[in-house]
Amino acid sequence: MLVQQILNGKPSKKISTITADAKVSEAAEVLSSLRIGALVVSSDGETVEGMFSERDIVSELGKRGAGCMDMQVSELMTREIFTCSKTDTAHSVLQKMTDERVRHLPVMEGEKMIGLISIGDVVLARLSEMTMENQALEGMIKGF
Repeated sequence: MLVQQILNGKPSKKISTITADAKVSEAAEVLSSLRIGALVVSSDGETVEGMFSERDIVSELGKRGAGCMDMQVSELMTREIFTCSKTDTAHSVLQKMTDERVRHLPVMEGEKMIGLISIGDVVLARLSEMTMENQALEGMIKGF
């Protein structure tokens, strides 16, 4: 299965972003209200300046306490971004997520972000793919 197929299967095509100058408390509110784990840091919704996740908040809370909630997203965001393209396979994306220890990948077409996939999206796609393969094998064995 390709990343494009995963994107097509997502219920929402909206990419949740936040600007680098937003407060961490604002980002936490967005994450909580949307029930998501990460936001793309972007000033225009197409370029990726960083990623901001629950992990970033928890890590800083552990170091500095609640005072970090008044900091800017740019101070805590992850700047080293790993991406994928719509032609990458689900398997290769899972491998990249595992190797780099990330749970979200912006999907890029050149320099433009066209989507965002989470590890949950990819696992769901792989499970679906494996179910179809299993059913096909059962059909072959049973003669259907």
